[in-house]
This record gives sequence, structure tokens and C-alpha cells, in this order.
Amino acid sequence: MKYILLFVFVSLLTGCHSTKKEKEGCLYVSVLRGPSAIALASWMENPPVINGKKVVLDIVDSPLQMQAAILKETTDMAVLPMITAANLHTKGVNYLLAGCPVWGTLYLVGKPDARQVHLFGAGTTPDILARYYLDTKEKKYTLNYTLNTASEVAQGLLSGRVEAAVLSEPFVSLVLNRDKTIQLLADLNHPDVSSPGFPQTAILLHPALQPARKQIDSLLQGCCQYAQEYPTEVIRLLQSRQVFPQGILSAATIERCKIHYKPVYEAEKEIRSFLQLIYTYAPQAVGGELPDHTFYSVAE
Repeated sequence: MKYILLFVFVSLLTGCHSTKKEKEGCLYVSVLRGPSAIALASWMENPPVINGKKVVLDIVDSPLQMQAAILKETTDMAVLPMITAANLHTKGVNYLLAGCPVWGTLYLVGKPDARQVHLFGAGTTPDILARYYLDTKEKKYTLNYTLNTASEVAQGLLSGRVEAAVLSEPFVSLVLNRDKTIQLLADLNHPDVSSPGFPQTAILLHPALQPARKQIDSLLQGCCQYAQEYPTEVIRLLQSRQVFPQGILSAATIERCKIHYKPVYEAEKEIRSFLQLIYTYAPQAVGGELPDHTFYSVAE
């Protein structure tokens, strides 16, 4: 179904082209298609210049592609899941943690009388945060892992075969827009009422960008604030560049992504707590051990 195939569009780059000389004048930022792209959308139209190089967003469709770009050092900055960043650090990858731009995109959606929740990806962030929520706040549901992707789960909800499911944006918006009987049952993004959310997303920098960290923090805060304040313009940018199909995103989508940038020196406590939670449920999800203090260091 057309509306299910959210992440199969061709990535569009802005600015630089393919010659070696032109590439040398660009700074490449790899961003997973999804909430991360929403957070950095303003850079598509108004790319900043860092270290004399124009920023170019490269929209990536899978964490494996992102990891390959980091391991080959073909990207200067990467926006990816926090647990992936922790894994890479444990394996000795020398990219630096800048901070977190997205603080929660996971929701329990479905019919109010549901008793079974469909999940996918055992041991992934959605699975762990769902189990944490169900263990601590709601025990009436049984879990079902028979579906393998977010698209399958969303399609199951829309066809009526699935009673309730854990989904991330923009799949949450997709099902809510298509079937008005489907409701938001729970927000899975807050360990407690005072928390800003879970730091699910990380921004990694190539070590060569270390001298520009203050500038980068400021630029990231600006683009995340833009996403919050100008959702209509952000939606226009993302749709015009075919990052998302027409009609999927709304201001509510962006609000549910909890976009605000916190540099690592401000977010360290939340990141440590989040990774400890992940480790408690699935040690292998963070490479079998928690990252050491160097993961959070901000050398001048």
C-alpha cells in the first residue's frame, strides 16, 4: 500500500555535487529518514557553513548504511539512535558525541479495549521502552512479536488484525490519520513526570570537527528550535524534497517527536540513565557493556 511505504523514496541531496573538488568544499551530515530529518530540516534550505564548508544533508534509510558511512569516515556528522552510538563507541569508533536532538517518538496506539500489543525488533529501543512502560505502569497487555517491521504493524492496525501496537513517528501519524477509531493510548517517552524524555537519538561528530563544537551546538539548537516554532515550513521542506510523502506529517507529528537539542554536557545524566535502562533489559543492545566516561567527554 502506497501510504505504508514511507521510507522508500530516493534521497535528495542539496548543494554539492559529485566531483572530488566539490566534495572537498562540503560537510556531509548523514541523517536517518524519520524524526531526525524533521529536527534538521531547516538545513536543507538554509545550510550553515562550518569550518568554511557548506553543510549537505544526506538522508539515509537504515542504521546499517549510517554505520557504514561512519566506519568508512565518509560522513562528517551522523544523526542516529543513541544505542547505536554507544555500540560504536564500545567498538572503538572515534566519533564524538555532540548531544541529543530528539527526546521521544514512541507511542502505544490502538483500540481502547485492546489486550494485546504488537511489537517488532526484540531488544531494540522500541521494544525495551515498551516493556519498561508495561512493567512499571500497565500490566494488562500481552506482547506479540509475530510482525517484523513498523510497516507490517501499521498495516495490521489499519486492517483491524492488530488491536494495539508500539509505533514511532511518523507511523503514529499515519495510522491516526487513516483510521479515526485508532487512539493514542500511552506516551512511552517519559521515565517520570519531570523528565524531558528519553535521549533516543545521538549526534556524532568526526574528530576533525572538535574545534567547531561550540558553533555546532549553537547551530543544532537553532535548527531544532526552528522545527518546533515553524512546523508548517518544516513540513513543506520535507515534502518538497520527498523525504516524506504528502499528507503524512502535521504539526502534531512534530510535537510528538519531542525535538529540542541538548549538548552532551547538559544531557549526560539523562543519557547515562537511558543507557542503563537499555542495558538492564538487553545488555547486547549496547554492545554488552555501558560506555565509559570518554563517551561523554567534551575536550577543548
